[in-house]
Amino acid sequence: MLGFGAQQQYFIYQGSTDMRKGYYGLSGLVRNELGSDPLSGSVYVFFSKSRQTVKLLMWEGDGFVVYAKRLERGCYEVFNKQISARQSPISYQHLVMLLSGISLVGTRQRKRYKMVAEG
Repeated sequence: MLGFGAQQQYFIYQGSTDMRKGYYGLSGLVRNELGSDPLSGSVYVFFSKSRQTVKLLMWEGDGFVVYAKRLERGCYEVFNKQISARQSPISYQHLVMLLSGISLVGTRQRKRYKMVAEG
C-alpha cells in the first residue's frame, strides 16, 4: 500500500534527473551518487532539469514504490540548501508544501517539541 508520512526520512537529490529512469536507475543513483542504501525505507525525491516532473522512490519492504508527477503548467521550486552534499534532508511537512506549489523561500518553522526515542 502506498503511504508516505512524517515517520519516514526524506532526501532531495540535488542534481537533475533523467525522468526515464525507473526503479533500478533511481536506486542506482541513491546507492552510487548519494552513498545511501535505497532499501533503508527513506524516501528519495528526484526532479527533472525543467523542474516540471518529480519522482519519489521508496523501498516498502517487499519492493520499490515510485511516485511520479508531471505538472501541466509551472514548475517546482528549486530547493537548494547551501551545502555541498548531493542530497538535502527535508521534512514531510515541507515536502508536501513544496509539491503543492507553496514557496519555502523565506519561510521559517517555529520551534516544536520533539520526543527523542530512547534506544
